[in-house]
Amino acid sequence: MKKILVPTDFSSNAWNAVCYALDFFKDEECTFYFLHTYIPHFYRTDYTMGGVAMYSTPDALRQISLAGLEKTLTNVKERYSNSKHSYECLSAFNLLTDEINEVVAREKIDLVVMGTQGATGSKEIFLGTNAVFTIRKAKVPVLVIPEKSMFHELEKILFPTDYMTFYKRRELKPMIRMAKARNAKITVLHVVGERELTEKQKSNREFLDECLEETDHHFKEIHKQLMPDAIHNYIRDNDFNMLAMMKRKHSFLERLLLKQNVDSIGFHVKIPFLVMPDTAKISY
Repeated sequence: MKKILVPTDFSSNAWNAVCYALDFFKDEECTFYFLHTYIPHFYRTDYTMGGVAMYSTPDALRQISLAGLEKTLTNVKERYSNSKHSYECLSAFNLLTDEINEVVAREKIDLVVMGTQGATGSKEIFLGTNAVFTIRKAKVPVLVIPEKSMFHELEKILFPTDYMTFYKRRELKPMIRMAKARNAKITVLHVVGERELTEKQKSNREFLDECLEETDHHFKEIHKQLMPDAIHNYIRDNDFNMLAMMKRKHSFLERLLLKQNVDSIGFHVKIPFLVMPDTAKISY
């Protein structure tokens, strides 16, 4: 049984992510963990140093959290009747990213699904703060559902790569399983730079081809475009349902997530965005 963690702040964007997850995995046996975390609004330095365990749980915030989770669960059961799905509600006095990692380890979570922006997010920012920190710190794949992204059956996945990594098969499995279960096609996209592929890159490409052999996939190269516009333009022109990327240190995605003013990049993903950890060594 698949275990899926869905953080929520009870905003419309969070509810959209809940609905997307339930629709996306409607044919699979899953346990969904709906998580809400809360901390005092007066976030002080001594609180950070002491940690949440040193402070008693504010009853009012806990009651709000529990009530919100109960309402979420009620709405889910009213709208979705699926014998393949079971649900757990989790309320925690903790930072969201810390609690996500704790729940992932304790419950052996397979995937985190979350919305972007939240109740107070800026529409001009690529990802909300919570989504950015979750992607950076999560040790399992994260599926980000952009604001107003409605569920559509998965048919086409875009997977950009620079062929710098000799990928680990198990780290590609989330994307492969999604594609196989839905007969979706994977497009492996390489943005060609000034230099030809090295022998290592060619070898990595061949191995990636082997990893994807059980899926419908093909390789595509585009020229005379720069990242990230190349990805954005290709998605726009080819009607993809999902963008999938590997997250490794010093990668384009890592640089994007670390950049302070991410809205200046213009990398506005409007389709579901699957981020998978990449622990393989870089080879040139």
